[in-house]
Amino acid sequence: MKILILNGPNINMLGKREPDIYGRATYADLEEAVRERAKKYGADVSFVQSNHEGELVTRIQNAVGVYDRIVLNPAAFTHTSIAILDALTACGIPAVEVHLSNIHKREEFRRRSVTAAGCVGQICGLGIQGYLLAIDYLCS
Repeated sequence: MKILILNGPNINMLGKREPDIYGRATYADLEEAVRERAKKYGADVSFVQSNHEGELVTRIQNAVGVYDRIVLNPAAFTHTSIAILDALTACGIPAVEVHLSNIHKREEFRRRSVTAAGCVGQICGLGIQGYLLAIDYLCS
């Protein structure tokens, strides 16, 4: 099992950016926790973080034939990116959308996910634990 962990804008700033919302764990902490969980299933994980929408679209497109599953945190692109939605739909790879914060309890503009329609499910508000639950689901 090969899983692409795809993170959108500002996720690289974990631990520094609004820790009361996103937690104190760093991006390195996230990677370490996900790698450990994936190891439990014998799965390989690859991480990509980009602040550029087109880069995320390209990575989804290029995942076809390479990855079996995707864990996606589109971050701010969650609320706006038809391009990411279209890439998810076109690639046909099962994906779980993950958000560190509970987007449904935040500002009105953050409560709608455009990209979730291209995913098999969404996990939000559980911090890094959401990524681990996504790995559990995708490997089960």
